[in-house]
Amino acid sequence: MNLRTPLFLLFAISVLLLPLTIVASERTPSAPERDQGDGPYQRLILRGGTLISGEGAPAVGPVDIVIEQDRITQVAIVGYPDVPVLADQRPKAQAGDQEMDVTGMYILPGFVDMHGHIGGSAHGIPAEYVFKLWLAHGITTVREPGSFNGLDWTLKHVKAAEENHIVAPRIIPYVGFGQGLGQPVFSPDQARSWVKDIKQRGAAGIKFFGATPPIIAAALDEAKQQQLGTMMHHAQLNVMRTNVLDSARMGLDSMEHWYGLPEALFTGQTIQNYPAHYNYQNEQDRFGAAGELWKQAAAPGSDKWNEVRDELIALDFTINPTLTIYEASRDAAAQRNAEWHQEYTLPTLHRFFTPSRYAHGSYWFDWTTDHEISWRENYRIWMQFLNDFKNHGGRVTVGSDAGYIYKIYGFAFVQELELLREAGFNPLEVIQAATLNGAIALGLDHEIGSIVPGKKADLLIVAENPLANFKVLYGTGHYRLNADNQAMRTEGVRYTIKDGIVYDAQQLLSDVRQLVQQAKQAEHD
Repeated sequence: MNLRTPLFLLFAISVLLLPLTIVASERTPSAPERDQGDGPYQRLILRGGTLISGEGAPAVGPVDIVIEQDRITQVAIVGYPDVPVLADQRPKAQAGDQEMDVTGMYILPGFVDMHGHIGGSAHGIPAEYVFKLWLAHGITTVREPGSFNGLDWTLKHVKAAEENHIVAPRIIPYVGFGQGLGQPVFSPDQARSWVKDIKQRGAAGIKFFGATPPIIAAALDEAKQQQLGTMMHHAQLNVMRTNVLDSARMGLDSMEHWYGLPEALFTGQTIQNYPAHYNYQNEQDRFGAAGELWKQAAAPGSDKWNEVRDELIALDFTINPTLTIYEASRDAAAQRNAEWHQEYTLPTLHRFFTPSRYAHGSYWFDWTTDHEISWRENYRIWMQFLNDFKNHGGRVTVGSDAGYIYKIYGFAFVQELELLREAGFNPLEVIQAATLNGAIALGLDHEIGSIVPGKKADLLIVAENPLANFKVLYGTGHYRLNADNQAMRTEGVRYTIKDGIVYDAQQLLSDVRQLVQQAKQAEHD
């Protein structure tokens, strides 16, 4: 949702929703050179953990995992739970090996955040803050949807992250459609030319917000030819002409959020029932009416529901729902007062979240009980479609869209896991959505997404069982009683390994707390 401010949205009134040309400035600080993280090693052995592979298989352990440089080379089952390991089944240590005892801990594939903005110049969010929060929550790959700090700025970080010169996840750079042009795209030929240009410049994909059908069709076709990924937020200013099913038929790879899907399920109407006073530039109008949308769609299990579901699956379409970004709509107080805000939310983000008629997503002008009730019903139906889509073979991935609506990087990703669980996904399905499904959608499943010999050494290690409780993944840990009847918190992810480099997740969290404290102190000085 980065930089979709009212000024930005004025461009959607034209034939094409054209993103603003953003030039990165001193307000968008680049990530510093990497000064932490150990490795990659010639040979690293993780000893005695319990493996959650990401492939949908149940947990298995104890296992030893051998990593050579940036690759997993062996996954060995070394015994049975609750008894000593079988020494003769363990990979033998060699001279110079590094070993980590992770006995009793859980090892998962690195998470893939399919909707992760690196902050924006409008916020002044340091890249270091974003990257360290992502890694501290086990996120090792991020699809950057828009590159709104400027493509050159984003590509600089893509390269630095790839070479591990900065502390950062792998970044997959998508570009907002039309970004960098001085005027809207008015013809299919212009659309094709722009697509070819951003491919040449190094983009991996395109994020669309909508356009006229001929332009979107040309851009999607050219993107396929150029082997660029595509994603779309079906904005309300264009969705009446191009809903999710329309764009999927044209070749769109994935939808973001949920706009455009209820419209594809309409039977008794063709346009959403907007209140007479509705104005898209009024953020509360926009989000208030959105909470009434799903109940206007065809009923669950109806012929129309099933037809749309099945056609999207047949088209190998991906749904990246970002449930978490709208969670405050159904309980604003809970998200506004989330326990991590005090130590992990920068003052600039606090201000951006404060109700304002000028800030996108800060729509709490007069948010009422009825608004929240409508959104709870919205979620109920939306979640039912996601679970049904998944159960019939559809691909659902995990994205956070943090930096808006009280959502903080890393923490929002874990909230998304909890919301998919609420939608009816079992825990292994949630993990698969957060790992392998994202890798498949990005065309990177031969490299990342599961713990398999030959793949990149992208892993996270947590002391507690996330299949029993996703809350153990939060940077603030899980709040509970210990054996001495004392309230305590677990520690969250202990280690994140990206490209074979081992990061202390707790140190990354400490770094972020210090950044936040320094920012607060600077404002008081």
